[in-house]
Amino acid sequence: MFRIYRMKDQPSQQFRWAPHVSGATQIRPKDYEEAGSIEAGNEYAAWQALRGGGSPLRVGDLLENPAGELRICKYVGFDSAQWIVPEVKTGLESAPVAAGPAEAPRQAP
Repeated sequence: MFRIYRMKDQPSQQFRWAPHVSGATQIRPKDYEEAGSIEAGNEYAAWQALRGGGSPLRVGDLLENPAGELRICKYVGFDSAQWIVPEVKTGLESAPVAAGPAEAPRQAP
């Protein structure tokens, strides 16, 4: 069972014209909408079934397999993809560094 994620229109236009990169494609969750699921043996079987069903995958769309691995549809097939996890800020990043207690001057023995 593959979960389907459709890339939104605006990011899709940018993705279509971006140069091909090697390695896992970094993707932002805000650029996608979940669009159901499909049962298939692999991503190419899912691509073919969706194509035949009238809602083909477009370049930039994602399939997530049961193990949670993401595969992004590109012109040349499927490549691995990875969600960009936003950095969580605690608010302490801008706080001044705390100074320890002042040391008492040492006395010579």
